[in-house]
Amino acid sequence: MARRRARIGVVAPGGRIEPELATAVTDLAGRLYGARAPELLFHPQCFLSSGHFAGEDAERTAAFLDVANDESLDALWFARGGYGAGRLGEAVLAGLGEGAARKAYLGYSDAGALLGGLYRQGFAHVAHGPMPQDLIREGGEAAVARALAWLVDRAPEAVEPSARTGRTAAFNMVILASLIGTPLEPDLSGHVLMLEEVSEYMYRIDRLLFQITSSSNIRKVAGIRLGRCSLIPENDPDFGLSEEEVARYWCERSGIPYLGRADIGHDAGNKVVPFG
Repeated sequence: MARRRARIGVVAPGGRIEPELATAVTDLAGRLYGARAPELLFHPQCFLSSGHFAGEDAERTAAFLDVANDESLDALWFARGGYGAGRLGEAVLAGLGEGAARKAYLGYSDAGALLGGLYRQGFAHVAHGPMPQDLIREGGEAAVARALAWLVDRAPEAVEPSARTGRTAAFNMVILASLIGTPLEPDLSGHVLMLEEVSEYMYRIDRLLFQITSSSNIRKVAGIRLGRCSLIPENDPDFGLSEEEVARYWCERSGIPYLGRADIGHDAGNKVVPFG
């Protein structure tokens, strides 16, 4: 019997995407998979605009729940980052039906706010990884192909190597710091926690790691791996430490094992990190 084509719903809890991007991602999926190409269903909300956001909070919440609660869909794929997901968190969690827990959820950056909340609620198929918007990055086709490989086939080669065994989770530093003490913060006890960042000064990275490693929840992790910290603006005066030196400092100070680097970041090389 032929295998059913995967059906993947796409929503934008933060910023909007252009319709042309949806077409380009769908075309790429067709080239990669041929007759078994996944059916990509971009919710109309992805193309709305309300100031900074892809529609009002209520519109973005409704779209997320439309896709999450649609039992004919196998996965929910975050269209992009761009601040906004955290504003929806409590309303989304309150509106999820029983079937929502059976599908996969993939995104990163701002999407981490909802990924954290879903994982806290016991969802088993949550992952940090590339999104449709990554197609516009240099080398973006490889990133989108990697995301589809995980969504369609759970391909092990799409996964960050150290995340193929054991309990893991991954976040953008700013997003994880913003979750601490909120109803979206997941229990990360015993997990290897992977952290990445983009466009933040070194003093900000230092401050974020101070906040993260000071959390009693985070101090229960099995260890921290540092992903890429890219596009770091020049500090004046020079901060004097690299991102890895800062990570090592805060891990040692907080008693959290530092486990080395992780192959994740805000770039086309970003690998998938399943939670749990």
